[in-house]
Amino acid sequence: MKGEYTDVTRATRPAVKVITTEHVLPGDTNTHGTMFGGNVLALMDKTAAISALRFCRQLVVTASTERIDFRTPIRLGDIVEAQAWVIHTGRTSMIVRIDIWDERPLSGERELCTTGYYIFVSVDDQGRPREVPRLDVQTAEEEADWQRGEEIRADIKARQAL
Repeated sequence: MKGEYTDVTRATRPAVKVITTEHVLPGDTNTHGTMFGGNVLALMDKTAAISALRFCRQLVVTASTERIDFRTPIRLGDIVEAQAWVIHTGRTSMIVRIDIWDERPLSGERELCTTGYYIFVSVDDQGRPREVPRLDVQTAEEEADWQRGEEIRADIKARQAL
């Protein structure tokens, strides 16, 4: 459990789920009456950054994202909810999972629109990478998330080798 990162000198912390909720207004939509994809990505980045920041309590920067596919549209007047939590930690980096949910405000019907993974690096005030706490993985769901993080790390390393 917890992959290769067994440095016992680093603090261990549980993931903190961050939830951001917005009402989709006309200025958030395109000519199809659906939320601009760029606005969804910005919401994902901000919510994921807060999750990483709360986890490590240090400055963070977005290093990369994994592929994001929009499964369903988010319509004008809907409620959009972003849920983010750290699923994996390296020495200075964190992988954050972010789910985007769409809710019809009058019926309460909800559907998952997309899931993304954002990678953050903790930095000091000079922009140099800083160590982050180790993620405390306890449950089967957290272990599955950790394993997904391991796959993402391997994909990133393979891309960097090109």
